[in-house]
Amino acid sequence: MIIQPVVNIAEICARKGVQHVVLSPGSRCAPLTIAFARHPQLTVRTVSDERAAAFIALGMAQTTGKPTVLVCTSGTAALNYAPAVAEAFYQQVPLLVLTADRPPEWLDQLDGQTIRQQQVYGQHIKQSYTFPVDFAHPDTTWYSERIMSEALNLCTAFPAGPVHVNVPLREPFYPEAGEEIHFGKQVKIITEEGQDFALSTAKAIKLEQEILRFRRIVVVAGQEKHDAKLLQALHQFSESTNAVVVSDIISNAQRLPKAIRYQDALLSCPDKEALAQLQPDLLLTFGKSVISKSLKLYLRKYKPQAQWHIQQAGAVADTFQALTKIIHCEPASFFTSMAGSTRTAADFAAAWQQLDAKAGTFLEKYAAEGAYSELTVVARVLRQLPQQSNLHLANSMTVRYANIVNLRAEQQVTVFANRGTSGIDGCTSTAVGCALTSTGITTLLTGDMAFFYDRNGLWHNYLPQNLRIVILNNHAGGIFRLIDGPRQQPELEPYFETHQALNAENTAHDFGMAYTAVHTMEELTQALPAFFSTDAGPSILEIFTDSKANAEAFASYKQALQQTAF
Repeated sequence: MIIQPVVNIAEICARKGVQHVVLSPGSRCAPLTIAFARHPQLTVRTVSDERAAAFIALGMAQTTGKPTVLVCTSGTAALNYAPAVAEAFYQQVPLLVLTADRPPEWLDQLDGQTIRQQQVYGQHIKQSYTFPVDFAHPDTTWYSERIMSEALNLCTAFPAGPVHVNVPLREPFYPEAGEEIHFGKQVKIITEEGQDFALSTAKAIKLEQEILRFRRIVVVAGQEKHDAKLLQALHQFSESTNAVVVSDIISNAQRLPKAIRYQDALLSCPDKEALAQLQPDLLLTFGKSVISKSLKLYLRKYKPQAQWHIQQAGAVADTFQALTKIIHCEPASFFTSMAGSTRTAADFAAAWQQLDAKAGTFLEKYAAEGAYSELTVVARVLRQLPQQSNLHLANSMTVRYANIVNLRAEQQVTVFANRGTSGIDGCTSTAVGCALTSTGITTLLTGDMAFFYDRNGLWHNYLPQNLRIVILNNHAGGIFRLIDGPRQQPELEPYFETHQALNAENTAHDFGMAYTAVHTMEELTQALPAFFSTDAGPSILEIFTDSKANAEAFASYKQALQQTAF
């Protein structure tokens, strides 16, 4: 017989708005599995590989903005969740992690699948709770229901993030044959009203007075989920103040008509005087990580007089080493309140816009005429993405190529990337989770190392029809040939690039996906329309390039960029 408080975990999750549960098979977690599987309001999926399962759940939570529940058995299963938990922590994505455990008296007694699971995620979790193991006293039921509400509330409280509940379970794990389980109708539910992070009138007046001191204002948008309200506020602010908005591809701010989107290229301008003219007096920042290393280095060298970071709550990073003020409010509220509060110098905004236009023209020409290489094929793929679709960018060189090229303002594409910890370990699984909770086409743009590392993200029975995977296969970890340090070392090829001879054709066949191989730009151009058609089904498009040729092409790109008449 499954004890009622364990059954009620599923009921509390459902009443608190959880929709999706991802579990991995195991015996110790059987009571949790049965409770979630039998709940009529929850969508439950089974993924055998716990690491892949956790990243799939991450992708779901990224997309929906609601907590996804993870369930695993005891022992090392819980450790396999750790990479996705860390990513969720730094990317501020709500996950509720439920790990089944042995009773505490069996810890360190050489019992199977028993490790020290309390606080197993260390400092990469918002909070860890331990579920009661015995329920002789009625207060333990009250306590168990209370901590489940607290855990779910904490998942979504800003900044959102992962919360862990360790659930020690005694045998028996399974109901008797024919035994029904019933979800409690009187379970305790604690709701938490969301905090109002609007900028107060008094603070707005004070900031309006302060911002008048600055005539050269730049806004840098960090990683953010697409938010129409925020984009409207940012557009209103930039139009009324003439402030410059710089958008990484993962900021989802590139839809703004005047957004600076080619910062990686324009900041390569060899004219030091021209670069100095771009130095802001005031830097306004919001969001999380920024991909562009060129932008980071530029702002650390050409420091603004002041940097204001706008964020509702939580720790703030000093990425540009220029932070002077933290403003605790919603970015949308700040930009709406401060619209029209000042006016950026026209020549300053024009300098940014002119260099960005030249960089954009150069990139379009280079993508059309440059040699077949990863950079040019990424440009071709990005320009063919369907409207109202999702783009997942895998880490390593893929996300960097995409940020160089960026998306056009008219492209209605929502961009995701695991830039919390920037690992390659769960990129495929995360994209699968997004596709499972989206209606539009979801495209994963990935490298060969990231794809093969995470093939188990496809090993389940829920392959989404809207999933498209584009693999840049150079048979090596090509990033190490492009960055200073490893490329100058004699150990480059055997120890950094880690050559591999795999291709994805057998993987596609294993999981019932359509497969197309591409070796030239002409083949790519021909393949893309069918690949992105709505009725193509889950598909892999594998683009083969040569690692050494990519390095040469990238060097040629940078040389050509230096020679551009900025």
